[in-house]
Amino acid sequence: MPFLVNHKTKKRKYEAKDTKTKGKQVELKKRKKKWWTKGIDKEISSDSEVESSNEDTETRGKYYSSDEEEEETPQQKRLRLAKKYLSELEDEEAEKKDDDDDLDVKEAVSSRLKHDIAEQAGKLVKEAADTCSCPKPEELRVFRGHKLPVTAIVISSDDKFVFTAGKDCNICKWDVSSGKKLHTIKGGRKGTEDTHVGHTDHILCLALSTDQRYLAAGDMTHSIKIWSPDTCAFIHKFQGHRGPVTGLTFREGSHDLYSCSTDRAVKLWIVSDRAYIDTLYGHDTQITSIDSLSKERAITSGGRDHSIHIWKIPEDSQLLFRGTGGSIECVALVNEGYFFSGSDDSSLSLWNVLKKKPLVTVPQAHGAPHSQDWVTAVAALHHSNLLASGSKDGFVKLWKCGENFKSLKLLFEVPVKGFVNSLKFSKNGSFLVCGVGQEHRLGRWWRIKEARNGWVIIPLREAVEASNSSSEEDEEEEGEVQQNGDQEKKSEEESSSEEDSENENKSNNLKRRKTENRSENYRHNNDLEHDDFFV
Repeated sequence: MPFLVNHKTKKRKYEAKDTKTKGKQVELKKRKKKWWTKGIDKEISSDSEVESSNEDTETRGKYYSSDEEEEETPQQKRLRLAKKYLSELEDEEAEKKDDDDDLDVKEAVSSRLKHDIAEQAGKLVKEAADTCSCPKPEELRVFRGHKLPVTAIVISSDDKFVFTAGKDCNICKWDVSSGKKLHTIKGGRKGTEDTHVGHTDHILCLALSTDQRYLAAGDMTHSIKIWSPDTCAFIHKFQGHRGPVTGLTFREGSHDLYSCSTDRAVKLWIVSDRAYIDTLYGHDTQITSIDSLSKERAITSGGRDHSIHIWKIPEDSQLLFRGTGGSIECVALVNEGYFFSGSDDSSLSLWNVLKKKPLVTVPQAHGAPHSQDWVTAVAALHHSNLLASGSKDGFVKLWKCGENFKSLKLLFEVPVKGFVNSLKFSKNGSFLVCGVGQEHRLGRWWRIKEARNGWVIIPLREAVEASNSSSEEDEEEEGEVQQNGDQEKKSEEESSSEEDSENENKSNNLKRRKTENRSENYRHNNDLEHDDFFV
């Protein structure tokens, strides 16, 4: 049967709902009227309330309206700081130049800004290789101070001091100008870690902060010890690696320390806070070396996994580069965009950060083929085209990067006997130091008995200075010739003057005689005696 609906009941329901809503609307209107009437009927009791209300409005205006109107936006702040920086640069350049030419000052400021931008971006390349020439063997300065092979070497930022470390567990501080050993941090025997302050096993790496406040040293006991470079006093000890510490580096302009180890880990430390930050993993085998510049990045070589990693620390990411040759034993940053590596197959490679394969590879850069002459150390003069590499073949070789880093050219080689375990350029590029030993820093696979444990200063004579010295010698020779000519002229002039003076004396004597004869005749004729008439 069909379902029947009574329409009357529907109407009654709808009417009831309408009455309810109408009643609610009426009540709301009444409430609004009461609220408005209450606000109108209120009276102000006294003048104090008016004053307090005025004070409230003033304070609100001070804390809200004026600050909001006068608050400086980030763009305005950047503009203000940029103008301030430009005015400071203009003042500095104006002080350097005595002239008041606005064009010269503006050109100097623009060139300085371009230089700073290129240096920060890592695009600035100094042509340092063109100013170097091969030093003579007698110009090399060799220093002995370690009983066992020297494994690590660093130079202070002012190029005045050198710190060396070796397998004898000692750290030595040297003066570059005089060559004297200033201080020695003596090591101890194995098993005396609890009682001895110094290192008790082979020291494999060193790192010095740019402000020369901290000297870090890593050894075979899996620990990193921090020393004072000035007093050579012990400061702190970091522990955390599970294997020997093979590399250390400070980020430029900071106290951030990066370390690598045979445990395949890279660790981050803040030395000023004595704090451990993070651990980074990515290598499959032991890490052999590490390097860094001003950016919060570190580059490491993975040895037998044939890889190089660039660790982007703020982004928590990494770039991976695969080598085509043998084990990558060492790596060094040229600038923020390029780096230099050496392998155990005696090959050298130059890389770009944006490309996975090397730009240039020099096979058999050290030694003959199949001679097992590993590239044990590499170094780069930062933001320049000058590179250096070392091995056990008896030579330290210096290289020049071509235009846009597309080629590598051998400049010259310096004879150094032994394993070159460490290489460092001075900051101004005037010399190169290398740590030498009879054995490799990480093992005892070979031993060169003819070598001596120590370190060498290789002076890099600049061609400009040589030309200046030759020009100075030429000028001195010309000056001597001119002096000889002047002396001859003076002698000729003096001789001529003497002859002239003699002729003048003769003529004067003749004149005197004539005058005397005339005076006698005159006196005789006139019978006058004037003794003082002719003077």
